[in-house]
Amino acid sequence: MTLREISGDYRASAARLSDRLRVLRRAVRTSRDPDEIWHLRQRIYRLTEMLTQMNELAELTEHYYERNFHRNEKYRL
Repeated sequence: MTLREISGDYRASAARLSDRLRVLRRAVRTSRDPDEIWHLRQRIYRLTEMLTQMNELAELTEHYYERNFHRNEKYRL
């Protein structure tokens, strides 16, 4: 499996996370329970972080071998 193929998996995972975040945000808008809203917002926060990382890694793996690609310093060894 190549890095470019792996980037497709990251993109697919990011799409699923986006769908889940949409559902959770809708649940926050309809909920009246403050405790449930707090838990939903915590979950949204963590999934948003994951979504950001998925998108960054998809970009990195998609263009890793391109000569002029500026790599994200966060993912360097």
